[in-house]
Amino acid sequence: MRNILVSVLVALAATERQACENSPTSRSCWGEYDIDTDFYTTFPNTGVIREYWLSIENNTIAPDGYTRQVLSFNGTVPGPAITADWGDTLVVHVTNNLEYNGTTVHWHGMRQLNSVEYDGVPGVTQCPIAPGDSLTYSFQVTQYGSSWYHSHFSLQYGDGLVGPLLINGPATADYDEDLGLLFLSDWSHTPVFQIWDVAKQGGPPTLENGLINGTNTFNCGNTTDVNCVGGGVKHVNVFEAGKKYRMRLVSSAIDGHFQFSIDGHDFQVISNDLVPIVPYTTDNLLIAIGQRYDIVVEAKATPGNYWYDADSTALPTTNSAVTKIATCGDEDMTNLVPHLAMDVTANLATDLELNSLGFVVDDYFKWQLNSSSLILDWNAPTTLKIFNNESIWPTAYNVQALENGDDPESWAVYVIEDNTGLGISHPIHLHGHDFWVIAQDTGLFEAGKSNINLKNPPRRDTATLPGNGHIAIAFKKDNPGSWLLHCHIAWHVSEGFAMQFVESESQISLTMTDSATFADTCDAWQPYSSTMIYPQDDSGV
Repeated sequence: MRNILVSVLVALAATERQACENSPTSRSCWGEYDIDTDFYTTFPNTGVIREYWLSIENNTIAPDGYTRQVLSFNGTVPGPAITADWGDTLVVHVTNNLEYNGTTVHWHGMRQLNSVEYDGVPGVTQCPIAPGDSLTYSFQVTQYGSSWYHSHFSLQYGDGLVGPLLINGPATADYDEDLGLLFLSDWSHTPVFQIWDVAKQGGPPTLENGLINGTNTFNCGNTTDVNCVGGGVKHVNVFEAGKKYRMRLVSSAIDGHFQFSIDGHDFQVISNDLVPIVPYTTDNLLIAIGQRYDIVVEAKATPGNYWYDADSTALPTTNSAVTKIATCGDEDMTNLVPHLAMDVTANLATDLELNSLGFVVDDYFKWQLNSSSLILDWNAPTTLKIFNNESIWPTAYNVQALENGDDPESWAVYVIEDNTGLGISHPIHLHGHDFWVIAQDTGLFEAGKSNINLKNPPRRDTATLPGNGHIAIAFKKDNPGSWLLHCHIAWHVSEGFAMQFVESESQISLTMTDSATFADTCDAWQPYSSTMIYPQDDSGV
């Protein structure tokens, strides 16, 4: 494992903060801020720069005892932890050491207020980073909590380009120790780009295994496959009786949906995505791709091998009493109550946009929103077109313009209803915003009849569209930029299940603080793209 250099520059505050120290018994505190601070409008400006270096490269490893080529950050899957405090500025130097492909890094869930050019989406907010080239991402973290960073270049994250992103801040429950991010992943023994030709015909291939924080076991006892070398291990966390542990769960899956539990234990759920919630107690959690849940679990059960006990060298056994859920939905909306209560004041008669999910099969299976599949041009990202004052968008960019009329309190309400009849659930992720989930149910959406909640509904950045159902999300038009909205099933977004909001277009160029770096990346990419060995054959994201 490589050491990650971290440089911290500290600017001393002009006045001393009133102490509200964050400690095991006061996790709601955070200096002169706390869990009740509205982080959409108020956040620390610490003056601290957290600096990291990432190398994107090809490696051959055996995460579960089966050897295969992967894509990695700094040689590990997941990549190194990137950690900051609420209000710090992250400066991450990314070098593309791949031989044949471009790449980008997306900072999942980060609002990117006044820094849209660093959202990391090829064809939307930047040109890809060419092989041998580097790009420095720089942005202030105005939220806090648990997230992840990953490549947004085609299917790359499914081959290992993921890593933990942890922003320290207050919490809605006390705990003794923070165990950091726990990655839940499905895992293929064949690189995903090699099975894309199967997946794009409409039937997702079955993947061989799952990983927890990049590791697991696989039975190589009855095979002659030379790549099945064995030696995989289970992920282990050691608990001390009586202590409370914070675990930050994230699904970085390609196609899978997780139901998480710890045998013999219940736990408190204290946040969804980057939004603190009123704690509730459960013994299992449903986690869709891209979602995060922070839990606090107390080691109070009879000592034993609960899949994390280091005292035993035997394979763990399970005696779970949890009932398995047959569907791929979200947690019950009534449980996901934001701690900081915020109602939706949108006018549904004028702000609501209804969109239909469908599909078409031509050269391959493509998802469609309102009869259009997203296909981007890496050489001409949306923000470059905006910067060049181009106002006509290619149909395949799936652009919806959002204007706020100089009123940052104005709302957009976006409804997707599934008209495919396929019964597949889709985790929907929005860049640049948290959204309020005001409706989520089976059946088609009917204005005035569907069950709509505008009173402090769940708020997050990833929520599930039920199969043959609908989801309605609302968000404030308060962040100028070009923001992608997409299904986070890797196959589906490659098959065009995405669109983008161009929000407050006339203000976007004004918020781009580093347009020169943005232009340099395109200048390096465009000549390389004409000689690519592996041309684009999907949506691009």
